[in-house]
Amino acid sequence: MNLLPHRLPGKTRLYIKYVIDLILWGTAAPLAFWLRLDNRWLYDVGMVVEYSLVGLAIKAALVYLLRLYRQSWRRVAVSDLYFLLQGAGFSTLIMLALGFVVYHYEFLPRSIPLLEGLLALVLLGGVRLAARLWYEGQMRLSMTGKTLKVLVVGAGDAGAMIVREMLAHPESARKPIGILDDEPSKQGTTLMGVEVWGKIDDLPEVVRRFGVNEVLIAMPSAPGSVIRRVVDLARECEVKYRIIPGVHDIIDGRVSISQIREVRLEDLLRREPVSLNLEEIAGYLDDRVILITGAGGSIGSELVRQIARFHPTRVVLLGHGEHSLYKLERELDRSWPELSYSTVIANLQSRRKIAHVVEHYRPGVIFHAAAHKHVPLMEMNPDEAILNNVGGTKNLVDAALDYGVTRFINISTDKAVNPTSVMGASKRIAEYLVQWASQQVPEGHIFASVRFGNVLGSRGSVVPLFQEQIRCGGPVTVTDPDMTRYFMTIPEASQLVLEAGGLGENGVVYVLDMGEPVKIITLARDLIELSGLVPDEDIEVKFAQIRPGEKLYEELFDPREGMVRSSQPKIFVARQNGLPEGDVVAVVEQLLSAAAEVDVKRVRDMLKKVVPGYHVRQDMSPSPSILRNELEKGIFNR
Repeated sequence: MNLLPHRLPGKTRLYIKYVIDLILWGTAAPLAFWLRLDNRWLYDVGMVVEYSLVGLAIKAALVYLLRLYRQSWRRVAVSDLYFLLQGAGFSTLIMLALGFVVYHYEFLPRSIPLLEGLLALVLLGGVRLAARLWYEGQMRLSMTGKTLKVLVVGAGDAGAMIVREMLAHPESARKPIGILDDEPSKQGTTLMGVEVWGKIDDLPEVVRRFGVNEVLIAMPSAPGSVIRRVVDLARECEVKYRIIPGVHDIIDGRVSISQIREVRLEDLLRREPVSLNLEEIAGYLDDRVILITGAGGSIGSELVRQIARFHPTRVVLLGHGEHSLYKLERELDRSWPELSYSTVIANLQSRRKIAHVVEHYRPGVIFHAAAHKHVPLMEMNPDEAILNNVGGTKNLVDAALDYGVTRFINISTDKAVNPTSVMGASKRIAEYLVQWASQQVPEGHIFASVRFGNVLGSRGSVVPLFQEQIRCGGPVTVTDPDMTRYFMTIPEASQLVLEAGGLGENGVVYVLDMGEPVKIITLARDLIELSGLVPDEDIEVKFAQIRPGEKLYEELFDPREGMVRSSQPKIFVARQNGLPEGDVVAVVEQLLSAAAEVDVKRVRDMLKKVVPGYHVRQDMSPSPSILRNELEKGIFNR
């Protein structure tokens, strides 16, 4: 579908376009004389012919040098018009110069080259615009009866770009028939000729009025509550809904048709994206050896992807599962071929192996993401939770101290706050070990922990479990109708870890402001509906008892920790992590000894003495509303 048939060879098509450009540009000169001098130019035809032929040679060179003949006419854009402007400008300047220096042009009106340049822009730009309009018109004719009527929600930059994309790509079979936006100043305005019909709450009326086939959500920075509102209205109208990615997923802020996708769970839960201070991050990652434990896991592998952007000298991928590390290697070879990396299969519980790895590679930065994290399984195997989460952290911390690691970032969990599980208690002791190590390092070294909630899509989390249950036809099992959790995405979690490493405070615990907790029952129902099914009709939702070690409500901070805001507005700092009295190392060694002897009772008794709040009853867990009231009373020193 083009002005030049596709069956013509490529070189022939380029030659034809070259000749057309030259003819159109060459025609601009006599047209300029005719417009400027009317019929008087007939008295000096020789001068007009000579001027036109000299100009034609210059234009032939410019068409070739600026590669104007290679422009795609049916996809002409503003950048293409810029090259046309360049060519017309050069030609005008050259012809003006000739008019001043060549004696027999003394009667040449100086406005002729200027007028010729304007005519050239009109002719060359006009043929390209005509070709594009013809192509789009032909595409629309071919798509008659197949085109979806699309209602765009969001009149910002993303909405404008996606409307432009749909208008420019009729082959996408989508036609924007209107826009909705809650911003009062945008009501009644138009984007590329498409009218803003009203606010989001007007969606049902607009859908019925125009027979909308699809609702497209174009609000990359909108909170999950707004996305949920649009989705709920679209579901009520029984109309399909889709979304464009978040801002951090769109390269250079551009939006294209290909990036439209189905609404996912993280869209309904998302908050304002965590923005990275790239200068701070690049400063401590650039040209350094970086060691990542648990590199094959969800968080560890995402850390590797994020770190690859900052040109480290080498990334050491340390993990216990060979298959996950093998998969990561293949991905790095494909996506980051310039990245230098080494893969180490190691058990964190092997003190000698960990010391050897740190001594051999001499990392400047360590991200400790390896841990046993499955709460009920660790409740049944408390000795392994201690040996891995506590013993592994101690081995790594000791090696980092021995070989001068300058930054050590430990990845912790909200389950470490007032823990009711062995897993949570083991992670709290890991925080203690990192805080203890921070007191042993020279000035300028940073040892810190990062604490966050549940990570959507990570291995062992609730979302993959629900998805598997839905695939199997149900039922979806929810522990308790009142159970809530804080959620974040894998990229958010990884970015928080990187940001924390760049904030430069030693001996602290960083906590992400994760917004409001989400009910697990709401999460389950959303996943069922996003799968195109109806809860309690297509897929049954069942309630089960709380499993060993679980709480109804998780907490991100302990009021005794003295939370303050960091320089990053979405990150808080716990300055007092409640180190136990006495020799931390001695306490840890006793705990590890009990675990090594599989003395489960002794392990639990020691945890009660060492970790504040361990084994608090389920019904005594403070609710999110109580925590928020405490927050408003001044637990956070603003």
